[in-house]
Parts: sequence; structure tokens; C-alpha cells
Amino acid sequence: MASTTAEIAALALALAGWVLVSSTLPTDYWKVSSIDGTVITTATFWANLWKTCVTDSTGVSNCKDFPSMLALDGYIQACRGLMIAAVSLGFVGSIFGLVGMKCTKVGGSDQTKAKIACLAGLIFILSGLCSMTGCSLYANRITSEFFDPTFIAQKYELGAALFIGWAGSSLCIIGGSIFCFSIAENNKTPRIGYTYKGATSVISSRTKAHSNTADFKLPKDSPRHFDKNAYV
Repeated sequence: MASTTAEIAALALALAGWVLVSSTLPTDYWKVSSIDGTVITTATFWANLWKTCVTDSTGVSNCKDFPSMLALDGYIQACRGLMIAAVSLGFVGSIFGLVGMKCTKVGGSDQTKAKIACLAGLIFILSGLCSMTGCSLYANRITSEFFDPTFIAQKYELGAALFIGWAGSSLCIIGGSIFCFSIAENNKTPRIGYTYKGATSVISSRTKAHSNTADFKLPKDSPRHFDKNAYV
């Protein structure tokens, strides 16, 4: 019962993390910067993995899509690949997790379901690591440009999408780890076996009867000698 509860909690955490990781791809604010006037903010610059935009004080946004994938910076291409891989792995891990859980009716025997559930945990961990690496790589580029005194172009700060991605990555890793640990605890649980001794053979019955006869002792007052008709 405890392992089933742990598997359900692990799947819920991993699925929540996968949803958060998936939501970072269309999120606008991966990096953001603003130009403040005397009273109000006059313009807000922001960008994600697909486009860069500017929003004025009236709320009107002007966006420019990245023209060519091959012309992009290397870190943006790497982040795109890692995030797409994280979303794909999370989808595969959710399917394996549903099949490998004990409370489901598919997946075969308990040993087969345990292997599938362990594989799902490893896939969720890998998905979380991919997302964590992608967000960290993007954040490292932002911070290195922000603190570089020789960088004269527009400087940005960390956007909300990065924090969402980090949170989703952590949930995926935690959920996948619980999956693996729950399977390990089930394998360590001792099983009480029943040994079938089989039917008692004729030889064993005779041996037992002979041993019972040998243990029988005659009383001291009983006669030691018998006449010739004693065994008739």
C-alpha cells in the first residue's frame, strides 16, 4: 500500500513538472529589460527562444521572429534542443509511468511493471536534467552579459520563464527519484516462501515406525526370557 501511494505521488509530481516545463516554450519572458521614463515605464524589451519584442507604455508590442535557425546564436539553438527533448522525454515517461504503476491493469506481471516504472523514473530524471541544463545555459548567458562592463548592447535580466523551468525541472527530478526508490524498496522487502515437503513415502513411514519402536523401553519387572511359543 505504501509503495502504491509513493508511485501515485511520484507520478503527480513528475506530471506537474512536465506541464511546467512544457509551458516555458511558449512563454514570452525568458529575458526582460525596461527603459524607465520620469513617471512611467516607456518601453519593455523581452525575448524568448523564438522571437524578440518591445512593448511600449500603451501595451502595443512589436515583435520580430528570429529569421533563420542556422543564423541563431549557439546557446539559443542548444536551449531549443534541450527544452524540446525535455518535453518529449516527459511525455514518454508519463506513458511508461502509467503502465508501470501497480494500480493499473496493464503492463504484465509485477516484475515487468516494476521494470517499466523504474524506466519511467529514469526518463523523468533525464527530462528534468535537460530542462535544467537549458534554463541554466540561457540564464548564464544573460548574467554574463549583464555583468560584463565591455558589453554595450541592450542588457537583460532573468525572465519568469526561467524560474518556471527550474521549478518544473526540480519536480521532474524529484518525481523520477521517488519512482526509482519505491521500486528499490519493493525489491528489498523479504518474501515469505512456502516449501512443499511432498507426500510421506513408505520408506520414511517405516523408518519413523522403527525409530518409535527403538525408543520404547520395557519395564524392569518384565521377563527377559520367552518360551518357544512366544512368537506364535
